[in-house]
Amino acid sequence: MALGPRLDLRQSQSLVMTPQLQQAIKLLALSNLEVEAFIGEALDANPLLEIGESAGSADSDIAPSEAEAQRRTSLENSPVDQLVGEGRAADDRPLDIDPATLDRDRDTGDWSDAPGASGSASGSGGGGEAPDIEERASLDATLAEHLHGQIGATTSDPVLLFVARWLIDQLDEAGYLTTSLAETANALGVPLERVEAALDLVQALDPTGVGARSLAECLALQAREADRHDPCMARLLDNLDLLARGELARLKRMCGVDDEDFAGMMAELRGYDPKPGLRFGSGPAEAVVPDILVRRSKAADAQAGDWTVALNQATLPRLIINRSYYVEMRGACVSKQARGWLGERLADANWLVKALDQRQKTILKVASEIVRQQDGFFRHGVAHLRPLTLRAVAETISMHESTVSRVTSNKYLHCERGTFELKFFFTSGVASADGEGAVSAEAVKAGIRQLIDAEDPKAVLSDDALVELLRERGFDLARRTVAKYREAIGLGSSVQRRRQKTLAGVR
Repeated sequence: MALGPRLDLRQSQSLVMTPQLQQAIKLLALSNLEVEAFIGEALDANPLLEIGESAGSADSDIAPSEAEAQRRTSLENSPVDQLVGEGRAADDRPLDIDPATLDRDRDTGDWSDAPGASGSASGSGGGGEAPDIEERASLDATLAEHLHGQIGATTSDPVLLFVARWLIDQLDEAGYLTTSLAETANALGVPLERVEAALDLVQALDPTGVGARSLAECLALQAREADRHDPCMARLLDNLDLLARGELARLKRMCGVDDEDFAGMMAELRGYDPKPGLRFGSGPAEAVVPDILVRRSKAADAQAGDWTVALNQATLPRLIINRSYYVEMRGACVSKQARGWLGERLADANWLVKALDQRQKTILKVASEIVRQQDGFFRHGVAHLRPLTLRAVAETISMHESTVSRVTSNKYLHCERGTFELKFFFTSGVASADGEGAVSAEAVKAGIRQLIDAEDPKAVLSDDALVELLRERGFDLARRTVAKYREAIGLGSSVQRRRQKTLAGVR
């Protein structure tokens, strides 16, 4: 076989994504607020783009006017459908791309794109009846800012003030000092006595209890503030491990008090804050703004049965192309290079408007199918949440599951029951006791919480007892599965719950 250079012609088919199509697919995974920021950058880069009139209202009750309803993008009216009606369907490039067809060898020059998620996803919500994510405003100041604002008025000694400010910066979010005083003295090169004096200044600040090095010290600071730190309370705080184990009789004997005084000490202890620093935020908190709004529909042609699904247009600016400005600039362009640049800006503007419209249409299609599949949840609550996977939704609406994964990422849905991440509606299934179908894991968690909340403090339910009670409700579960779900929703074992109920019963 001869070795030598030669030229070969080969024919092959490959799917190569254009930069525009890459960006269009990435737009699916962005929330409305992120798309708004993207549009802001596009407005700065393209003089032909501008923001049109407001497309809707942000009210949670979804009460758009007739004009707003006409502007609202839905499954039935969009420029994409107009293309089809005009016989130009080929001009529309759908955003539903199978990543398996794109997974090529990079050496060949083909583009490779990884899928966004696997074929199933578990819910991200909690196990309660309403694990909704409420909108929260940012706190005015962090704990460190609050303490720094006070420390300047406590001393005029610059060294002591410097050490105190350094200690404030070492506090964790709960308000506890995480470094030892000896390490601080060595790091700053000051005597240990000066560090202790600086710590006394920090511990005297508001809120009471900050600067403590342990839970006992934090509670002791608050007891001294309330003038309740007597020898009996000191012995109680020195033996918090006995309190955690529920050895109340032994603890009462160590404190040397009767039942009435011990009950008063326990009541006083419950009034203290074990984590005083959590009253303040660690930084600005971003409010959760829903991307999709769902309400009960009075119309007969609702998109998802008895529900109307719409995008939150208040967070999605309406982007339009200024055609008159294009004509004006076109007339002023003399050189071929200038006309080429202007043509590129017009093409980019047209693409972006169409890509945003396609994104809205895809999101509405996926959200409507989720609402249809989880109709029981919207009507009756989390106990009626059905098992659902990305694949099930994708097959129903004839899309690839990676597209559904992108649509459900970083997006929230607001309904009568609160605000939920779209991933919350995708939960694994548990076999029912009668063998017919399956129930959602979230429904099982809600059932476990309901049983534990209603249990008698004198007859705490074991995991085996929970298995039997859940089987009566139609949930066929093993004991270890019940224990796993119980721990997932933050509920302790029967021993831990019995101890907590015993402590709560002390008055």
